[in-house]
Amino acid sequence: MKREITLLAGFLCLLSTSLLSQNSLTGSIAGKVSGPEETALEFANVILYSVEDSSMAKVETTGLDGAYVLSRIPEGQYWLDVTYVGLPPYQSESFQLAAGQALQLPEIRLKEAINELKEVEVTAQRPMVEVRADKMIFNVENSINATGSTAFELLRKAPGVVVDNNDNISLLGRNGVQIYIDDKPSPLGAADLAAFLKTLQSTDIEAIEIITNPSAKYDAEGNAGIINIRMKKDKRLGANGNLNLGYSVGKVAQYNTTLSGNYRTRAFNSFGSYTLSDGENTNYNQFFRRQSGQTFDQLSLQGGHWTSHNFKAGTDFFLQKQHTLGFLVSGYLSGNDWGSQSNTIIADIETGQVEKLLQASSDDDNRNDNLNFNLNYRFDNSKGKVWNIDADYGMFRNMRENYQPNYYRDPTGEILLEERINSTEAPTDIDIYTFKIDHERPLLGGQLGAGIKLANIHTDNLFDFYDIYDGAPELNTGLSNRFVYKENINAGYVSYSRQIKKLGVQLGLRVEQTNTTGELDSYREGEDQRFDRHYLDFFPSGGLSYAPNDKNNFQLSYSRRINRPSYQDLNPFLGKMDELTYEQGNPFLRPEYANNIQLTHSFNYRFNTTFSFGYTQDLITRIVDTAQVDAAYITWLNLAEQYNYSLNFSAPVPVTEWWSAFTSVTGSYTENKADYGDGKTVALSKPTFNIYSQQTFRLPWDLSMEVSGWYNAPSIWGGTFVMESMWSIDAGIQKKVLDGRGNIRLSVSDIFKSNEWTGVTEFGALYMKANGGWDSRRFRVNFSYLFGNEQVKSARKRATGLEDEQNRVKQGNN
Repeated sequence: MKREITLLAGFLCLLSTSLLSQNSLTGSIAGKVSGPEETALEFANVILYSVEDSSMAKVETTGLDGAYVLSRIPEGQYWLDVTYVGLPPYQSESFQLAAGQALQLPEIRLKEAINELKEVEVTAQRPMVEVRADKMIFNVENSINATGSTAFELLRKAPGVVVDNNDNISLLGRNGVQIYIDDKPSPLGAADLAAFLKTLQSTDIEAIEIITNPSAKYDAEGNAGIINIRMKKDKRLGANGNLNLGYSVGKVAQYNTTLSGNYRTRAFNSFGSYTLSDGENTNYNQFFRRQSGQTFDQLSLQGGHWTSHNFKAGTDFFLQKQHTLGFLVSGYLSGNDWGSQSNTIIADIETGQVEKLLQASSDDDNRNDNLNFNLNYRFDNSKGKVWNIDADYGMFRNMRENYQPNYYRDPTGEILLEERINSTEAPTDIDIYTFKIDHERPLLGGQLGAGIKLANIHTDNLFDFYDIYDGAPELNTGLSNRFVYKENINAGYVSYSRQIKKLGVQLGLRVEQTNTTGELDSYREGEDQRFDRHYLDFFPSGGLSYAPNDKNNFQLSYSRRINRPSYQDLNPFLGKMDELTYEQGNPFLRPEYANNIQLTHSFNYRFNTTFSFGYTQDLITRIVDTAQVDAAYITWLNLAEQYNYSLNFSAPVPVTEWWSAFTSVTGSYTENKADYGDGKTVALSKPTFNIYSQQTFRLPWDLSMEVSGWYNAPSIWGGTFVMESMWSIDAGIQKKVLDGRGNIRLSVSDIFKSNEWTGVTEFGALYMKANGGWDSRRFRVNFSYLFGNEQVKSARKRATGLEDEQNRVKQGNN
């Protein structure tokens, strides 16, 4: 027994000696990671790499105080990579660890991304969603499920954004969102903006920025905030290019090809891109309505073919280190042939007896062309003093030709009772001129901003309506007219921001003078109409931020904003599905005004909670109403007032080294009120919520996988529709090929074919239940390849002065 104890003691002694010897040969590395304002960062990823073979030696995460310890590290030369969600990554210089050394590294401070970062090549992948104090950034280029999608489809995936069945976009439960492209407002209206966004491919998009309470620097247009779509700029240095090929198929197929290039010298930088998109769309709508003692049960099948060409080219000349002069030409040429086939069963509401059938079709030939020209000068002394001058011209030429036959048949469908056939020609010309100057400079320990903007818009809309008898068209002078609209906006703003220890202050005031003239010229003498409006508006904005400690940050902001009608929505022209179902513009729409208050709490630079309240007067919204005895139409009306309360929580969370997640939940309560007389009142309120979640997994063999989904609870659409819930789930996988220069992505959207809508409205004497869907379940494949020099600086990112006006131009059918 003693022998066994002696042997055991000797063994333990030998083992302890071995361990002590081993520990004496290894060392440790310790340090601390902090964020902006020197706040400690918890759960930052600290990765140790060996210089000898670039292999990963150790991974740790920081603790509550931002500290980390990498223990049992052999002697050698190393470097550190540090990443944290929402902040740019950090890479240390190489350092030597001696045998048994306890190395204490200097504190690592991660800073907020600033504009100068665009001049630095960053090879680490950014997080899918970045949450900043003033905005949320959805990094599209890092999303697998975004591949093969259009810009419009991507908005459905963006946190806090809801796209309804009529392609209208809302943010945090509020309508009136302003869409920017590369920091420039688009002049397109809702339907035509949707058509344009459907021509932009995800391969051309870098990120989507969601700005819920813009400052005075931004145009006051858009009462729900701003969604800024940032197009890809070449982030490499030398002559280089990028090729993207995409294909998707559901019931019908679509494809796209993008070629972009960049060439930079010390004197200038030239850049350009071209995208060709081609394919088909298909969808269906079903409308059941009770009206004037009858029921109308309509099923409409729609589809068409489209082709679009998007292009951009420009050059920046570096006159001196602080002076840059540039020009930019961009635009699109698109056309589509869109058709629908509908069948309406007309029955007695009491007996249910079918009285007759209406069989109709609508064939549209649409052409939408746009050219934009921008001249820009920028001075930046890199010390906070900036001058930026933009002169812009935008030209839009839209043409829509429609042929619309209506055939009434007996209940059997065999006997023709009567027919009415008509056609329309509706060209629209829009010209937009803008000029703006923006200036920033340090003042009294803060930053002063000021600027002016001038905008002149001229739209000319012709609507010729023809009745067709025996194949010959005859102009209907009662339904044909010409609408000319002119608008002049003169604006100026001043803003000031300053950080006083833990308190941040931002104040701003924007003043806009608007002059509008509308002339509706009829073919019939004495039926002309004209209106003139002149108004001066003040749009204050302000915000406070306070960081009581390292973990918590509060922001309180307020802004007053305006949402003007789109140019075509002021048109009283008709757009028919059949002669009993159509849409019509409203020349007497007034601008809507919104007051928004928002309180945001950020915890640990990761968890964000936002409460907002919005009150809107004269809300521009969609209303379905009756016309004559048996027709129904959708139009735009001003709703007296809307109250909106919303609460949003978002959390980007790195679950493990290979698994990251993002979840955003928004709950809102909306209340609509209006009285149009004749028993047509609106008193509708409803709570709702939506959820967006995305899970990203890094797999072996350069593979990565993504699963994402969204859910919209029952909600209010337009002024009177109560909508049922909608949801969708996507999944995809990607792999890098060709030494990292190529990338292959495969994905499936709307896996369970659940992205379909249903809604009910009761307004005046009309009851309607509507539902529909589109070709949403699609398989997508995308291949991208980078060629040329990988060391070229990016093209200068700049805004023009044209975007707000562009947002109010519509492009026609989508």
